[in-house]
Amino acid sequence: MAKKRSKTSRGSKTSEKKTVKNSEKPKASKKRSVKVFFQNLKKKLQPDYKRSNIFRHKSFRRSYREDYQRDLEVPGMMYHIMATFKIIFKNWKLFLPLMLIAVVLSIVLVGLMSEDTYRQFQTVLDQTSAQMGSGDIGNVARAGLLLISTVTTGGLSGASNEVTITFSVLIFLMVWLTTVFLLRHRLAGHQVKLRDGLYNGMTPLISTLVVFLIAVLQCVPIFILIIAYSAAVRTEFLTTPFYALVFFIFAALLILLSSYWLSSTLIALVAVTAPGMYPMPAMKASSELMSGRRVRFILRIISLIVVVVIMWVIVMMPLILFDLWMKQFEWTAYVPFVSICLVVMTCFTEIYVSAYLYLYYRYLLDA
Repeated sequence: MAKKRSKTSRGSKTSEKKTVKNSEKPKASKKRSVKVFFQNLKKKLQPDYKRSNIFRHKSFRRSYREDYQRDLEVPGMMYHIMATFKIIFKNWKLFLPLMLIAVVLSIVLVGLMSEDTYRQFQTVLDQTSAQMGSGDIGNVARAGLLLISTVTTGGLSGASNEVTITFSVLIFLMVWLTTVFLLRHRLAGHQVKLRDGLYNGMTPLISTLVVFLIAVLQCVPIFILIIAYSAAVRTEFLTTPFYALVFFIFAALLILLSSYWLSSTLIALVAVTAPGMYPMPAMKASSELMSGRRVRFILRIISLIVVVVIMWVIVMMPLILFDLWMKQFEWTAYVPFVSICLVVMTCFTEIYVSAYLYLYYRYLLDA
């Protein structure tokens, strides 16, 4: 009987322990639920780079290359360049009318380079050629110098003022938004017309203007550099080698700062064209997308500049030579042939740059 009592007493003790544990279970579950709640709240408050378990470089904090280096499997530069030409020429029925519309708007709203200005360039080159020892610099050299002088002196349009600059920006944004809209739908397999791009593609105009203004503000270091350079030239500050070295370091830092900012803002100009996207989320998304990839993107921009320069030389040099031959006749002396060609090349360059950047944005999303 004693053994049975001991068993019953043990059973009563175990039952008491079970009841005690059962009474403590709700408290533990409450503690766990509160803990899970704060853990979820902490995950929501954490930045995206911590949530995705990918380290991102933060300003004024030390970081190591092996921590923030990101793989980027995108096509090579030559493939990217040729793919942009291919997609434009493949859809020439869309982009040719767009270029013609941009050319007409540029001529009407912005204006052409004055033919008198172009003739003054020719006169100056002829005088320079006569003063040289050989007496002739050749037609090819004249054509090259005319191309450089018209582009670098702002001769692509008429008189530059606030109104013409505003119209130029609006025409560029129209070409940009329409090109991105058409490419987005064509690469998705949709059949779209130019009318759809002009009407529907202009929807994110305000958001694009906001990002464009941010890009202009990010170019302030370059504007400061231009002002400082003009002041240094006037005061002969750069004649001393030490001061020239200091100015070179100062210029390099300002250019690097603007390049760092603009590398993500250019991608934001593409990202903000997505339906329902606002400027600040587009800036944040592009910054996350470009983190650890800015150097490679800057190399793509340099290759784009080289391609544009080569394209202008290949196309415009024969046209200027033809214009030099054509000006020998009196009835063609005042025909603005080169001015119209410059506007056409400018509009085609805008389309090419828009397509180039959009394709790279697609490569980044697919990587």
